[in-house]
Amino acid sequence: MILVQLTILSALVLLATLTWGQFDQRTLDGVGVWVKPAKFSVSFLVHFATLAIIVNLMSPENKKLRIVAGVGWLLAVVFVAEMTYLFFQAAQGQHSHFNETTAFHSAMYSLMGVGAVVLIALPVVIAWYAQGDIAFGPATQSGIWWGAILSFFLTVIIGGYLGGNGSHFIGAQSNPERVLPIFGWSTEVGDLRPAHFLSLHALQFLPLIGLWADRADKGITILWIAGFIYLALTVALFVQALFGQPLINI
Repeated sequence: MILVQLTILSALVLLATLTWGQFDQRTLDGVGVWVKPAKFSVSFLVHFATLAIIVNLMSPENKKLRIVAGVGWLLAVVFVAEMTYLFFQAAQGQHSHFNETTAFHSAMYSLMGVGAVVLIALPVVIAWYAQGDIAFGPATQSGIWWGAILSFFLTVIIGGYLGGNGSHFIGAQSNPERVLPIFGWSTEVGDLRPAHFLSLHALQFLPLIGLWADRADKGITILWIAGFIYLALTVALFVQALFGQPLINI
């Protein structure tokens, strides 16, 4: 299945970036040039693994639908295109995002935005078939559907604003060392990435809550409560960043 293959490929790409980063230790804005490709590899890995699990658990008639396979192949095209450009820019020690220094870079940045929309829109297609699939319990069906819907709309809004803002930050980051470990989110000024992170991962959070609700016989109400809290938290982090306030001020 193409989604399983993409998951494995993402893991191999992650391993390659981490390995090569040990030999090529150039930095860009104080961060290793291979950190961004590595982060994107992790994001792709989680994204593809989530979809692969959902499709694998679907009933045979839905699993074999041509449109489901088509989604996988379209995701593969976007994955190869995005990672190729990320690798290309990293090798040159140049920014891949917010880079509009030339017509080429500006065009590629716009195309990456289009690719990002495709990546978060296609899971909605899979979720459409999963929401009525008898292989899943009612809460899991709703979790998959609303996880995909929330992920799409929140990411379009937050990611779209982030792309148009020309920076992750709301305010001037004067000290590049004032960031959260691992994530790199600012602890000095507003940073749009925490809200963007939550918007992307509604696709994982709500299906897991739905699965737990079905197995623990908690009913579907707990899913709606969790979904509302998740939405409110994402919006709150977005608004907090817009006011120039960091996630954690340390």
